Amino acid sequence: MAGERQGPAGWGGWVIVVHSARTAVAAVVSLLVARLFRLPEAYWAPITTIVIAQSSLGAALKVSWQRFIGTALGALVGAIVASHFAPHALLFGVSLFVLGLVCPLVLADRSGYRFGGIALAIVLLVPRVGPAWQIAFHRFAEVSIGIGVALIFALVWPESEDTFLPEKEIDSPRKTDGDAGKLR
Repeated sequence: MAGERQGPAGWGGWVIVVHSARTAVAAVVSLLVARLFRLPEAYWAPITTIVIAQSSLGAALKVSWQRFIGTALGALVGAIVASHFAPHALLFGVSLFVLGLVCPLVLADRSGYRFGGIALAIVLLVPRVGPAWQIAFHRFAEVSIGIGVALIFALVWPESEDTFLPEKEIDSPRKTDGDAGKLR
């Protein structure tokens, strides 16, 4: 397929080594920071860092803000609902629907809604020992640490445009040279 590198000769060499090292170091730092704060499920911080670290700084800033807002909303809705009701599939569905209606009101896009939905699911559906507010705060803190570490790494160890890994080419209409009818 176009855009994919085949075989060892086209694997990307140093670009892949640097990108992999940057992602791994950022994820480990994120995990250690979350553990420093003794968060019970510290693994959410590096998971978030891995998602964010795959972007350039400009893209990471925009999407990180959306994910931060979404996570805060999802954790808040989850804490409110879990404080008053027992876990139930229908309640989860209604809560996710309400979250989807609230997100645009605070200018959260679909990326924010996705992260909010994940936080909501964790708060509402994962069995917990402590109060719902504590679980919601932990999820928010873990994800926020992951976002923060990813952004710091995007600033101190940025990827230049020529070091991005090749993405799969998505089928899209290409421009043509109007007079000659050739693809350009």
